[in-house]
Amino acid sequence: MRPEHQIVQSSDTLGWRSLYASHQFERPYSDRFEGRDDHLIIVHLSGPVRVERNLSGEQEKQRIAPGGLFVLPPNQDFGVSLTAPLETIHLYIRRSLIRAAAQELCKGDPEKVEFLPRFGERDPLIEQMGRMVCGMMADNQSDFFADGVARLLAAQIVRHHSCGLQAELPRITGLNQRQLEAVHDVIEERMEESLSIDDLAEAVGLSPIHFARQFKRSTGKAPHQYLIEMRVSRARHLLAGDLPIAEIAYRCGFSHQEHLTRLFGRQQGTTPAAYRRALRL
Repeated sequence: MRPEHQIVQSSDTLGWRSLYASHQFERPYSDRFEGRDDHLIIVHLSGPVRVERNLSGEQEKQRIAPGGLFVLPPNQDFGVSLTAPLETIHLYIRRSLIRAAAQELCKGDPEKVEFLPRFGERDPLIEQMGRMVCGMMADNQSDFFADGVARLLAAQIVRHHSCGLQAELPRITGLNQRQLEAVHDVIEERMEESLSIDDLAEAVGLSPIHFARQFKRSTGKAPHQYLIEMRVSRARHLLAGDLPIAEIAYRCGFSHQEHLTRLFGRQQGTTPAAYRRALRL
């Protein structure tokens, strides 16, 4: 972290294992950095801004618009010069997760996959996921949500930002009705627990990465978004009774009452207490 930059929020205290994220306001600077063991994705949230990158001795300049990407594979040193203030989200995807995606999605030896650096290109899915992560950090979301996003990002990196092996991409046809019902039933039965993507994937007999992609195709939502909607739906039902709101938060799988209030307000446009009062008018 450079002293002239401002960290708006980060995942440092959230216990995320598959993904590290940092939402930043950056000031103009010029510096060199050592490569990291994880895959780095930087999504520009503002702009356009002119950036110069030095990678493997080659200099390149780009005027990068909002949504533009800076993608760097593991263990690559690089230099950067930023000419104007910039808002960004930095995402570090664990190398082990990228390797697992390569094993599932590609033929041959996944260690031979060559990951491509990107500089200014657009990828709507990665941009969407980056902006979503900003909201997840603001809401103090658990590792379940971060893990789901990380798996989608890992699959996207392998499918669209790598070369060297012939891809063996399963058709993204979506889940069938029986599978969707199985996911729904697992969430209903275990909503109070700390569910993982692995739990949901196991219910339909798919790998976690394949499940996340197929689920999004069927519902238009990432698994963690669907889980939040189900938790808020149960909260609405319980608010018709007399349980304390803190108890409702627990029964719906929220970490505390404030967590319920924040996500309930985002979906319903009101607080749980106000929603309950309206029901009793």
